[in-house]
Amino acid sequence: MSTSRRSVSLLKTLMIHKPQTRAVTYMPRPGDGAPRPITLIPGDGIGPLVTNAVEQVMEAMQAPIYFERYEVCGDMEWMPQEVIDSIKKNKVCLKGGLRTRMGGGVSSLNVQLRRELDLYASLVDCCNLPGLPTRHENVDIVVIRENTEGEYSGLEHEVITKFCSERIAKYAFEYAYLNNRKKVTAVHKANIMKLADGLFLESCRHVATKYPTITYDEIIVDNCCMQLVSKPEQFDVMVTPNLYGNLVANTAAGIAGGNGVMPGGNVGAEHAVFEQGASAGNVGKQKMVEQKTANPVALLLSSAMMLRHLQFPSFADRLENAVKNVILEGKHRTKDLSGESTTQQVVDAVIAKID
Repeated sequence: MSTSRRSVSLLKTLMIHKPQTRAVTYMPRPGDGAPRPITLIPGDGIGPLVTNAVEQVMEAMQAPIYFERYEVCGDMEWMPQEVIDSIKKNKVCLKGGLRTRMGGGVSSLNVQLRRELDLYASLVDCCNLPGLPTRHENVDIVVIRENTEGEYSGLEHEVITKFCSERIAKYAFEYAYLNNRKKVTAVHKANIMKLADGLFLESCRHVATKYPTITYDEIIVDNCCMQLVSKPEQFDVMVTPNLYGNLVANTAAGIAGGNGVMPGGNVGAEHAVFEQGASAGNVGKQKMVEQKTANPVALLLSSAMMLRHLQFPSFADRLENAVKNVILEGKHRTKDLSGESTTQQVVDAVIAKID
């Protein structure tokens, strides 16, 4: 065979048989593989169903974690001290939804937990999942909200402070920088709330000067809601005061696919609590509990975020890929995603997809 013919043959072979690719190797520190304890709060309503889903998947993956379970319900007046102590010891918690009583001057256990552990940053990841049809495409929004003060913290007459405004702004820009995000948008009502929201904006503007490669802009919360439902793809990272952030995050979650598929968490300097990202409005739906049809996807994706937080990136990737492949395939979906599967059927499908 001539040299030219051999060259053509070799070129064809190289085109057909592409070289194998390998993920970038994670180089752990000695001892990083030791199992880590995680505080587990199953919570109310569908909480035990979806937290059990996470337990099953973690066991199937043989993830290097184990759970310390505490039974807590939203009707309790105070978060048990033993639960607080456990989270302080373990640094990380996975939590199902906790029912919050309306009125009556009773503090929400969720709010108590955030204030006690100074979980000052709430993060909700709102993005389209391949295979899940939504009205808008290319939605990829991260909502970061201040979590410890202002109206939503339970202190209805407390104004926001410079200290808390600056640290949430720093967290938002740091998140954008570390995750290769291009823009941070501050959501506010400074045209009316001139002192409180004015201080928040002043803090965001100051922090923005330290990140010249990240575009910074501002939007009034009224217009923000309208823009979210009309053109959500314009947003990237959004940073907000406490109350607005709850509204914005739930709106963005609904646009991107619903609260059943949006992961989230709350983080501070020392501790992190991972939970369903958007408000668990289905916590109290007894029919869903009885029929065992709660969607476990949001908490499974939140637990993937938790694994990355614990520096177990390979396990996080395997879990996230398995969940996304199940959604893409479309055979196993709960009712909120126009399917007929039970929680357990979705869990079994995810486990089957884990490589």
